[in-house]
Amino acid sequence: QVQLVESGGGLVQPGESLRLSCTASGSIFSIDVMGWYRQAPGNQRELVAATPTGGSTAYVDSVKGRFTISRDNAKNTVYLQMNSLKPEDTAVYYCKVDCHISAIRRDDYWGQGTQVTVSS
Repeated sequence: QVQLVESGGGLVQPGESLRLSCTASGSIFSIDVMGWYRQAPGNQRELVAATPTGGSTAYVDSVKGRFTISRDNAKNTVYLQMNSLKPEDTAVYYCKVDCHISAIRRDDYWGQGTQVTVSS
């Protein structure tokens, strides 16, 4: 079993910042991709940012220049630094990890979600 625990969401005003954290634990052989998704009411789930192991980070256009994804591989933790937040960033943010639980088995796991609300 692999578990993801998220933290860092909250209520902020436009222009303020938040940092989300997600730590993976359990039977992890290796991590392939760590990323963040978000979903607002009435909207489809959207990939916000991803960081493949050994690869380049990627961002949805709407957050480029404002959000930064990073990893602490020793802690199996991924972060999302969110600056200059806008009301349209309001959503539930989910951490996702694609990992191998053995040399030949790979699966994806999701965090519980954390609410980010940006409002004046």
